Amino acid sequence: MKELLETIETELANFKQDATEQLEKGNKAAGTRARKSSMELGKLFKEFRKVSLEASKK
Repeated sequence: MKELLETIETELANFKQDATEQLEKGNKAAGTRARKSSMELGKLFKEFRKVSLEASKK
C-alpha cells in the first residue's frame, strides 16, 4: 500500500505541474499530459480503494 501511495503522489505532482503549464503558459502538450495523468490517477484511486477495503477487513 505504501508503494501505491508513493505512485499516487508522484502522478499527482506530474498532473499539477502539467496542468499549471497549460494554464499559465498555454502549453497544449502539457494539457495532453495532464489529461493522461488524470486518467491514470483515476485508475490509481480505484486501486487504492480496493486495497484499502481489503486492509480494513483484516
